[in-house]
Amino acid sequence: MLLKSSKINEFRLWGLLLTMGGMLVMIIGLAGVVFDWGTIGRVIAGIFLIIGLISMLGSMAIYFWAGMMSTSAVALDCPECGKRTKMIGKTDRCMFCKTILTVDPALASEQADTEVIVNEPDTKEAAQDTARN
Repeated sequence: MLLKSSKINEFRLWGLLLTMGGMLVMIIGLAGVVFDWGTIGRVIAGIFLIIGLISMLGSMAIYFWAGMMSTSAVALDCPECGKRTKMIGKTDRCMFCKTILTVDPALASEQADTEVIVNEPDTKEAAQDTARN
């Protein structure tokens, strides 16, 4: 459970890894120019800079995608830690304490024996429905 995290945090992690990897590849590529390897050094630097640029653009796309998903994610309070967390899909993990959360009653009954499950979407309609009943 130590390495598990929420889906939004997973996307952000991959974006960060692509950013750092792209920067590392660009720095390694500059060795061809810094150590004066001649024409082949410039070619190596150019190739590595292009690979790093592609990695950085991929990182930008992943961060944009994670941001767009975050705006439409269901926000709810975690029953374990009490903090506000965002959820993508039917099941996800709390961003803070890594508890498995779900808004699907069918999945809640299957996993209720092993993990703490929440079945409370944060919508005004759900609150109004429970108030009427």
